[in-house]
Amino acid sequence: MKKWQIGAIGLLSASLLSGSFMALNSSAGAQGGMVVGVSWSNFQEERWKTDEAAIKGALTAAGATYVSTDAQSSSEKQINDVNTLITKGAKAIILLAQDKDAIGPAIEAAKAAKIPVVAYDRLIENPYAYYLTFDNVEVGRIMAREILKVKSRGQFVFIKGDPGDANAEFVYGGQREILEPSITSGKIKVAAIQATEGWKPENAQRNMEQILTKLNNKVDVVMSSNDGMAGGAIAALAAVKLAGKVAVSGQDGDLGALNRVALGTQTVSVWKDSRALGKAAAEIAVELAKGTALTAIKGTKVFKDGPKKVAMNSTLLAPIGITKKNLNLVLDAGWIKKEVLCAGVTKLAICK
Repeated sequence: MKKWQIGAIGLLSASLLSGSFMALNSSAGAQGGMVVGVSWSNFQEERWKTDEAAIKGALTAAGATYVSTDAQSSSEKQINDVNTLITKGAKAIILLAQDKDAIGPAIEAAKAAKIPVVAYDRLIENPYAYYLTFDNVEVGRIMAREILKVKSRGQFVFIKGDPGDANAEFVYGGQREILEPSITSGKIKVAAIQATEGWKPENAQRNMEQILTKLNNKVDVVMSSNDGMAGGAIAALAAVKLAGKVAVSGQDGDLGALNRVALGTQTVSVWKDSRALGKAAAEIAVELAKGTALTAIKGTKVFKDGPKKVAMNSTLLAPIGITKKNLNLVLDAGWIKKEVLCAGVTKLAICK
């Protein structure tokens, strides 16, 4: 198993920012200031609404204007969306890629128009873009470490992310790096590995249902690569009365997932404070739009651990594993309200 190596991690402080989704047809001119476009891969995921609020807040503070598009999980639409943002006068584009390879023509279009691009949260191996994300290999490592604390042997199922997203392999690589000694020794049996189109919970649930059928419900751990898919997997487990009996991982710190951690149906959610990520994206986009070189962005490190080993100017933020033992971190940070975290929870001290 290849071990992924990550360079130095840039840490950025988180701040709670608010805002609501702005459709592309909103009047940017009425607000004035530099226009920064955001191309979302699929805005329906809970996670991205928090990111958006942070982006909008930071752009407003910088005197810039936010416009956005939603590709609705279509790579073809996203290419058209980026071209639309260009024609709408965007001076920088924050791009959450649906597919790291298919998005190539959009990057070239932005380059031709001399519009800088921030590859947001997902790797685009094109040195024209600035790569901003969390340390996703470390996300996988954290998941595996926390799972091993509660289940160190048995049948493990891997519910991976979208095959077109490099993050899916980064997370999986981090998981396998930690679990490999136990796999080699025979303590852990890899019972199934399944990619999930679009990272969609409903796809994860369907895949998990099929896996449970094939394995006669003999599953000890589900290494889910994000919280949405964890929710789908847990729904499948609940249908066969295994929710809470099988250890399940996830990431993003989704509110529903944190409640599941409190309830005991999900073991760990790796918290990536997307308020910090969104804020950083907006600030970097504004600097790039002003003409600042990619290498001159504060905290920039070189990342070259992608599948094609392309050297990228980047900033990687540090994730935190959240379990029952440290739920106070997300509560104290104002990430989640106590009534949401503790819904249906009766035996956890933090909820009393």
